[in-house]
Amino acid sequence: MIFTVAIDGPAAAGKGTISRAVAERFGFAHLDTGLLYRAVGAIGGDPALAARALAPADLARDDLRSLAAGQAASRVAVIPEVRAALVDFQRRFARQPGGAVLDGRDIGTVICPEAEVKLYVTASAETRAHRRWLEVGGDAGQVLAEVKERDARDMSRAEAPLKPAAGALVIDTTAMTADQAVEAACAAVAAALRAHR
Repeated sequence: MIFTVAIDGPAAAGKGTISRAVAERFGFAHLDTGLLYRAVGAIGGDPALAARALAPADLARDDLRSLAAGQAASRVAVIPEVRAALVDFQRRFARQPGGAVLDGRDIGTVICPEAEVKLYVTASAETRAHRRWLEVGGDAGQVLAEVKERDARDMSRAEAPLKPAAGALVIDTTAMTADQAVEAACAAVAAALRAHR
């Protein structure tokens, strides 16, 4: 069975938590596509060369969840050559037998517009900054400024700007617990699976 769940949204909205839970619940493969861009940014040097040479081991680096890696990812993600090098990898992953969940910024709009389920997970900038601050620490005001800066860059880039895909279910996690957000996503996937079979 080919079945793709595309999950998009801004930083710290809950995409990763939801994606991992959906993949586990339904037995699907999972790819955090942000790790691809984080790895390219962390490798340094020529971003296009780094993207073309990206290996699975690069996704296992222990520095990819840092704020610096997130900022580097956002910077390299605006480079068309980097995006092109990573698109094929993501599309092959998405259409593998057995089902796949991909989370990122442009999965439902660019990578997998044919996905059987498209979700857009969001939350207020303040809520997302607080979550990120709990994760990485530092100055709370600075974290909020960086979240807003990243939103502006991601949403205004010429190539694949961050926005909900056509037909996507929007899940606003601002006032939700993680469990509530996961259940909302799983209900949408379960309904689509019933219709798909």
